[in-house]
Amino acid sequence: MTGDDSGGFQAGWSGLIVRVPEAEAAVRAWRDRWDPSARAGVPAHVTVLFPFLDESRMDNGACAAIRDVIGRHRAFEARFERCGRFPGILYLLPEPDIPFRRLTEAIAQRWPETPPFGGQFDDVVPHLTIAQSQDDAVLEEAEADLAGRLPVTARVSSVDLMVHDGTRWQQRASFTLR
Repeated sequence: MTGDDSGGFQAGWSGLIVRVPEAEAAVRAWRDRWDPSARAGVPAHVTVLFPFLDESRMDNGACAAIRDVIGRHRAFEARFERCGRFPGILYLLPEPDIPFRRLTEAIAQRWPETPPFGGQFDDVVPHLTIAQSQDDAVLEEAEADLAGRLPVTARVSSVDLMVHDGTRWQQRASFTLR
């Protein structure tokens, strides 16, 4: 999820994420300083789909449909052992990435009006954002620091629905993988 603490996120926005608590010790200091979503309350995660449905559409029926889609996918393990970059962004790559891609594809297929990242990218690359900076030296320093903290292995067993309340991101629900 992207944005900034000063209003880049709008009240009612939602997103689906896979929390990666196993990575927190390795990435927290960098994320707290250089990832706006961390400062807005989002834990270390891999985004499944953002932006998702507006909070006003999150009724029992929508949550049941999300639970149904997510529940068709098996729990899995992912290993984060190397960094990747987008312009101005340092991230961890999950391996394998196919289970994350399948979750994203399934949600986007069920709700085609909510393409991943608003349809900005032809290929959505699953990743755990560490830092966003225009200064390559910051990204290089973070990557060098992480080299001694990796790999991280995570058990992925749920997908969380996060909703922005106008100030911070809050977990609204959690959906279990089978």
